[in-house]
Amino acid sequence: MFKVIDNFLPKKEFDKIQKILMSDYFPWYFNDYMTSINDNNEEFYFTHVFFNSLKLNGVNSDFFNDLSFLINKMNIKNIIRIKANFYHKNNKLIVHKKHTDNVSDTGAIFSINTNNGGTILYKNETPIFVNSIENRMLFFNPNVLHSSTNCTNSKSRININFNYE
Repeated sequence: MFKVIDNFLPKKEFDKIQKILMSDYFPWYFNDYMTSINDNNEEFYFTHVFFNSLKLNGVNSDFFNDLSFLINKMNIKNIIRIKANFYHKNNKLIVHKKHTDNVSDTGAIFSINTNNGGTILYKNETPIFVNSIENRMLFFNPNVLHSSTNCTNSKSRININFNYE
């Protein structure tokens, strides 16, 4: 159903990506909802779309090429969407709405920082919590129900979400 690989990238390559996404010059964009417009109006997050073949005809970021080592290591043949997610800290851990990505059968979530947040995969309604640990790659079918969370022990939870073939 899923596969987790810790220390996915060599330290030098990981540090490069982490430094970019956690810098004060990386552009994050406000999203008023998590999974659909009908979400709880108190939930929001920030995203950065690197690539979207469905809506934007491809590359959407000056930082796309900084992911080339990661994309090559994943052996991606056809990118559908790559976006970074920035979930802000909260006093309580919030599990966001269950959803599917509905754009591909192959997906992955790459954690940029370690915190107590994570991704929840649902197998027959049974939740499986995968912690956000820096340089951890989670491979899974994004058409299976899953949820994201924020974090409570770090200023942010940052990851990169991949949909591809």
